[in-house]
Amino acid sequence: MSPTNDESIASIMSEGGRPANSRREIKIVETSLRDGHQSLWATRMRTEHVIAMAENYDRAGFEQVDLVAPIQFDVAVRYLKEDPWERVRLAHEHMPNTKLRALIRSRNIAAFDFLPDDIIMAWVERLYANGFRVIGSFDGLNDMANIIPGLVRAKELGASTFGAVSFSQSPVHTDELYVSRAKELIEKADVDAIMLKDAAGLLTPDRIRTLVPALKEVVGDRVLEIHTHSLTGLAPLVYLEAVELGADQIHTSIWPLATGNAQPSTQTLVRDLRALGYQVDVDTDRVNTISEQLLDIAETEDKPVGAPVEYNGIHYMHQIPGGMLANFRSQLETAGLSDRYDDLLVEVARVRSELAYPIMITPFAQFVGVQAVMNVMTGDRYSVVPNEIKKYALGYFGKLLADIEPSVLEKIIRNGSANIALVPPTVIPPMLDDLIGQHPDEDIDTLLLRAMFAGSQVDEMRATVAAGGNPDEVQRPILDLIKSLAGAAGGTGRRTLNAGDIRITIDKGADDAA
Repeated sequence: MSPTNDESIASIMSEGGRPANSRREIKIVETSLRDGHQSLWATRMRTEHVIAMAENYDRAGFEQVDLVAPIQFDVAVRYLKEDPWERVRLAHEHMPNTKLRALIRSRNIAAFDFLPDDIIMAWVERLYANGFRVIGSFDGLNDMANIIPGLVRAKELGASTFGAVSFSQSPVHTDELYVSRAKELIEKADVDAIMLKDAAGLLTPDRIRTLVPALKEVVGDRVLEIHTHSLTGLAPLVYLEAVELGADQIHTSIWPLATGNAQPSTQTLVRDLRALGYQVDVDTDRVNTISEQLLDIAETEDKPVGAPVEYNGIHYMHQIPGGMLANFRSQLETAGLSDRYDDLLVEVARVRSELAYPIMITPFAQFVGVQAVMNVMTGDRYSVVPNEIKKYALGYFGKLLADIEPSVLEKIIRNGSANIALVPPTVIPPMLDDLIGQHPDEDIDTLLLRAMFAGSQVDEMRATVAAGGNPDEVQRPILDLIKSLAGAAGGTGRRTLNAGDIRITIDKGADDAA
């Protein structure tokens, strides 16, 4: 993606009849290091990638750089076999002038079940101790009681805080609901910013025209930031409309980790905002350098790049985040039901409606999706009920915004596990003292990982780190090239490949070919 001349574009816009006079400053929250690779690379960006780009990020002038949510800890431990806390510390060390931000998921953090208060408070404290000065939280049911205590603790420690109102479209997700939740976050947690979080990319310019003014009236002098995804092709228009109506910050990703499942392109939005006369204090040369670095990673490691998508109205029925769609296809193929994909999307929409319109956001998107797959695979709806669905229906994860369809609730209770009590516990027993007793020589960061990752996962991660890293996740392009060349040189003879200054020759004699 070539650099753009912002001054020339602004001049053209002015000549075209829309004044390009100086307007207020719009700030950018850059998301490539968290949501960009989460949306397009299955969260497979490694610590070495982050550090390689750190200097350019530190000098690019972003208001904030989004670094971690729970999934970055999850994938690091379970798949990359990296210490996620070490990534956090190294990122802060290499970006000393950048406000890195952390997002907390309700009272689950990286687990599915709720964790006790001592773990939640310790998690907030360790985020701060490891360098984060911007900490926020969201709850998939918009039950703010689940996130207010953590936000209060972060504020006490000295962090700037943001509370998210999670967006969805349904009969119960009204502007009035979002206004009331924003008020609650401000009154009870004194958050510094309200984040309108649209994980499924459902916002439209029409909805923004009512929702942003309503939220701005509540937010007042605090920051209103908008976060959406490009799943319907409308996200850039949504951002520009939101800014025109008073939004202060927008979340963007640097191409090639932009558009498609991810946020709109940083390059494009900075250009367009400047063309409209807004001040955006971002160094576009640094942004383009980061873009080149990201593209090098994508090309070297055969990772996808973002591409614009066309509008797709069915998305508003099922509301599945983009990263989950590929998983659904894979599950159905494994079960020999790949021809039922469209049926699955319809079933997701039906299950969501019956379950009182949960927002298709982690973990509820997974809950609804798994139940829909079970319904399609068995042909007998709700005959198989995952534990998480029964817990959700009974209020284990918070207060629902509407009643579950009665006949469906009856099936869930009847067919779900009998070991799940019909009344959720009012208090979850503390865990931290027991963990300290079991692992007295470990630091608090490791103990918090153990609270979320069962079995030997943390031990396996630590052993892999001690052994020098996970070879399955580290690309070695030169070694792979040699192996590929050797394989192509079947039989005997010589094969040579030139790549710039590199010359590789494989000479296979008769003994080698035997």
